Amino acid sequence: MLTATYTLVALSVEQANIRISLQSFQKYVQATLLRQHGMSLNQLEFACESLNRLYQACHWRKIEMYLIPAIRQATQQADQLLEELGRLNESALNVIRSLQEQVAKSQRDNETCGEEIAERIDNFCDSMLSRLDKEEKELFNLARTTIGGEAWFAIANQFLLHDAHVAEARRCRGALPAPAASARHLLLVEPDDNVIDLVPALAALPVAVPDDELETPIPVSDLQDQRHVNGRRAVV
Repeated sequence: MLTATYTLVALSVEQANIRISLQSFQKYVQATLLRQHGMSLNQLEFACESLNRLYQACHWRKIEMYLIPAIRQATQQADQLLEELGRLNESALNVIRSLQEQVAKSQRDNETCGEEIAERIDNFCDSMLSRLDKEEKELFNLARTTIGGEAWFAIANQFLLHDAHVAEARRCRGALPAPAASARHLLLVEPDDNVIDLVPALAALPVAVPDDELETPIPVSDLQDQRHVNGRRAVV
């Protein structure tokens, strides 16, 4: 069962990193947009793009690409749980679609409600965080009891090949200019990493509240330290 343990440890680290990205973005949005009566089109477009990136990071997790297909093949006991996970995923996706529609509307009417947008973003993050919790508390346990040894070995091998592919793709993309991001379309493009740092970019956008009323966002260095701690805890 060492292969199964290695696989679940790797997934746990990936889950922890995604959770930090969601929570840090959610906290900063609550500390800014909730205190605004309105928001700029740039802020709205960035919020939509940010949720798109977070959704992509969740979509391209190893648990989605390798563990869930293995569970589907091993048993039908997970069907109900997978349907629940799918509903949470669809709820988050609907938030992105609604913000895309809001972007188009704001380009015409030039008005948005910061509190309403913040509530939608909060719903997105809550849906994805709920999904992560269900995966860790229910899906992992089901995987331990239903997936056989050879299947665990195949999953672990897929992880290694995936990491090698991502590292090679990152080297190849390093010399190329980044493509222009669009807030109007949901593009499922695999991110360079499963960690999305959005707080620094959001902090650079102007907000319509005094600086002394804002909560201090989580420093990126603290987030990076926490990810290292997550990795160490998972290994232990």
